[in-house]
Formats: sequence, C-alpha cells, structure tokens
Amino acid sequence: MSDPREAAHRYRMERDLPPEERDAHEDRATPAWSTPEERAAIVEQAIRHAIRRGDFDDLPGAGKPLTGLGTGHDPDWWIRRKIESEQLRGLGPPALALRVENAELDERLDALTREADVRETLEDFNRRIRYARMQLLGGPPVVTPTRDVDAEVAAWQARREARARAVQEERDATDERPRQGLWRRLRRRD
Repeated sequence: MSDPREAAHRYRMERDLPPEERDAHEDRATPAWSTPEERAAIVEQAIRHAIRRGDFDDLPGAGKPLTGLGTGHDPDWWIRRKIESEQLRGLGPPALALRVENAELDERLDALTREADVRETLEDFNRRIRYARMQLLGGPPVVTPTRDVDAEVAAWQARREARARAVQEERDATDERPRQGLWRRLRRRD
C-alpha cells in the first residue's frame, strides 16, 4: 500500500514533466525514487523545471545575502529570528524580562497621564519582582530592585512639570506677543 501523499506528489511531478519525459515515466513499474540517488536526481529535476517556469522569480529576499550565514551553530535560531521579527516581549527568564522592563519603565511611566495609573503600574512591577524572586524555576537570579512608589511618583511629577515648563518656554520664545482672537484683530482694523 502506498502513501497517498507520496502518490499525490508523484502525480504532480509527472504532470509537470515535458511530454517526452512523461511517457518514459509512465512506462516505469517501479517508483521513480527507489534509491536515494534517484530521489536526489528527481528533486534536482523538479527544481530545474520550477526555475524554468519562473516559480522562484520575485521571491522576498531575492538577491540579498542570507542573514546569519557564517556565525556559529545555534539550534534555536528560528525562535530567535521569530522573536526579533515579531518584536515579541516578555519571553525568556523572568530575571531578564524584568531587567529590560526596569530600563524602560521611566519612559512607560512618562506616557501615563494620571497619578493613579503611575502608582498602579509601579505596584504591579514591584509585585512581579517579588513573585519572580520566590520562584525556583532556574535561570539567572532576579537582581532587579523594587521601586519606591512614592519616590517614583514624585520623580514622575517633576519630569512632567519640567516638560510642561520646556513647552511653555518654547511657546514664549516663538510667540513674543500674546495671541489675540480673530474678532479683536478685526475690531482694531476698523
């Protein structure tokens, strides 16, 4: 009994052959790839036919060098490439994920507009650090420090006020006279 996938593949291969080769193939009673050498020859032939048909034209990355060629062997290369291409976060040991998050936390806090949201974010961050320290999952130790919520809120408010002052100073520097409404300017012309 033959494998249906193998039979379908054989049918597609023979269908794509030129007529003179197709007739020779139909006369064969044994499978076309009884030895590894014959199988390699059929694969090479299929590739040549696909090239002639133009199946490989305009593929993404055509004419570009292969990335990572010549570097050491990494059995998880496909996982790393997927993480980089999809820009996935939060994968890996908690110690490393928390270090990255700690480095980016100030920017994340600055994007928030309410103090309650800042406090909630900091409390969640501290809770995850304490939880990661209690786990015995292995991996690198969790050395990320917890953050003092009140001190961080005060620093967030100071950064926010400094940004507001900088914006106001920039407005004052570009617009020396106060803006007047359209109706006031029109009344002055009369």
